[in-house]
This record gives sequence, C-alpha cells and structure tokens, in this order.
Amino acid sequence: MEENAFCRTEYLIGQEALQKLKNSKVAIFGIGGVGSYVVEALARSGVGSFVLVDKDTVSISNLNRQLIATLDTIGKNKVDIAKERILSINPNAKVKTFADFFMPGNTNILDNSITYIVDAIDTVTAKIELVIQAKKLDIPIISSMGTGNKLDPTKFEISDIYDTSVCPLAKVMRKELKSRNISHLKVLYSKEKPIKTKIIDENGKLIPGTISFVPSVAGLIIAKEVVFDLIQNE
Repeated sequence: MEENAFCRTEYLIGQEALQKLKNSKVAIFGIGGVGSYVVEALARSGVGSFVLVDKDTVSISNLNRQLIATLDTIGKNKVDIAKERILSINPNAKVKTFADFFMPGNTNILDNSITYIVDAIDTVTAKIELVIQAKKLDIPIISSMGTGNKLDPTKFEISDIYDTSVCPLAKVMRKELKSRNISHLKVLYSKEKPIKTKIIDENGKLIPGTISFVPSVAGLIIAKEVVFDLIQNE
C-alpha cells in the first residue's frame, strides 16, 4: 500500500472518516499553550481547513509551554507561525488567519462554513461572546477552562459546563452562561485545585504559573474530542 502523510491515520479510522476530516473547517480561537497544541494535533490528523484567531505575538515567557514558541519566533504573530506549521505538515491545507482579539462585535470571523469551534481564549468576555455566536450559528464548540496554576495533567476531563467543579474559570462561566439562558457547553476542565502564586503584574493582578506538560495535554485532549465529534458517524 502506498504511503502518504495520513496513511497511518487512515489505517486506524478508515478512509471515509479521514475524508470527513479533510472536508472539515475548524476555527481555533487563542493560539497559546492550549490552542497551539490543538492546531498541531488537528493538522496532523488531516483536518483540511483552519481559521486561526489570536492578536498576540510570541514572547520569551511563552517558551515554557507554547508549541509555536522558540527563540526564532519571538516577536512574530502567533497566527502566522501556526499557519506556517500547518502548511509544513500539510501543504494542501487551507488556512485563514485573523491577527485580532475576539470580542463582542467581531462578527466577520464566524460563518456557517465552519464545522467546529475551539475556544482557547483567556478572557471571560471573549469566551462568552464566542459561545453565544456559536449557538446562534449552530456550530459545535468546545471551550477550554483554566490550565494555569496546575501541575497534574491527569486531572483533565471533558464535561458539560454545568457538571464542572473546582475550576475558578468554570465557576464564572457557569454563572455567565446561566444568566444568558445557555443550557449546554462542552468544556475541558481540571479537577485539580489551583496552586496559589504570589507574583503580581503591573496592574496588581496575580500572574499564573504554567508548565510544559499541562496546557499541552489539555490541547491534545481537546483535539481528540474535535476529531471524534467530526467523525462520530464512522
């Protein structure tokens, strides 16, 4: 049998499932510690089209956890680096980038051509707005809860937002979504109690601690969930 970039995946999931992935268009919001690994895994799984959204550039503090962060990429747009990686894996992939923050009012990014949405954004306002737009357009979405201040990647679970516990971000999301009459949201969250840090930024806010093997695992689990949902009928 002739080998190709995705033949080993095809042996595992079958030709029809692989074709579904090729025909899928996944939008990833936030190309950081979690999002960069989602992008990588989906690209290597054979997803054919991507929409990447993140205004940030790579900084030196990203080196400890973000797949796209190296000394050579510091100062470059995260979406541009992620696009380069996708195309270096699969030159036939289609990739659209938005070097922008997603906030209420950003209605030019999402449309019904998108098959699945991954929320790997940090800010609650943006996360809520993304969920609202996804529900309006009837696009499946999975949202990442907090991965900072944690050391145990084995504590991650996929759940409905209203079945979550422990995670402070999930608590806020539950309250905000309930007030907007949103009854369901698939999320990844951790049952590990966050470790308290003591480093404060210039705005007086605590800076979360991170480590390489926590957000990366979160991103890979999310990618698995996306793939499974996209090929669920196979």
